[in-house]
Amino acid sequence: MTQATKKETPLTLDVFTTGIWKENPVFVMMLGLCPVLAVTNSVLNSLAMGIASIFVLVCSNALVSALRNFIPKQVRITTYIIIIATFVTLVDYIIQAVSLDLYNRLGAFIQLIVVNCLILGRAEAYASKNSFTKSVVSALGMGLGFTLALVMLGGVRELLGAGQLLGYQVFSTQFEPWVVMILPPGGFIVLGCWLLLINYLKQRKTSKLILRDEAISHGKLPSENYS
Repeated sequence: MTQATKKETPLTLDVFTTGIWKENPVFVMMLGLCPVLAVTNSVLNSLAMGIASIFVLVCSNALVSALRNFIPKQVRITTYIIIIATFVTLVDYIIQAVSLDLYNRLGAFIQLIVVNCLILGRAEAYASKNSFTKSVVSALGMGLGFTLALVMLGGVRELLGAGQLLGYQVFSTQFEPWVVMILPPGGFIVLGCWLLLINYLKQRKTSKLILRDEAISHGKLPSENYS
């Protein structure tokens, strides 16, 4: 293998932004749905789980990437789980110290970050094959994308289920809360609605691109003048 082949691709903005939208862990890859559906009954819970996941994802990816040349292939998954579990334990104690009430609301889902397929999947598929900097940047983008999805679900569920956002009353006292939204079925309903909207926007964009290409191929529209 030549030296040029071994050379790693350069770090670009796309490495960071891919996880936020193009390969969003929830809306595109459908990963980590257990905490997504369980803890998103409020924006605060969603933010707490998102920040915890970002911390674990970034730290574990950084360490896996730094040690990728020293971890034997035969025990790589076991090693990744130990690394992830170490950072999850730190998060667990930090949340307990900051807010016991928040810790109780999140319940066992903090510890379950250890088996979150997003965290382990990024360690195996990306961090173990890329440089330290790229792994950290990619993990940060994925973590922000995951947090964005959590907040989008939590915001809708809290708004419709309690008439509030971050504990502040948004609707009048005459508003009748949709209790189902803060119950487990509400998570499935809101996730389905977001997926429907996102897929509709993607299909609409694809249709516009197809129409543009057809117009250009038939000479009806100069490609350089199309915006």
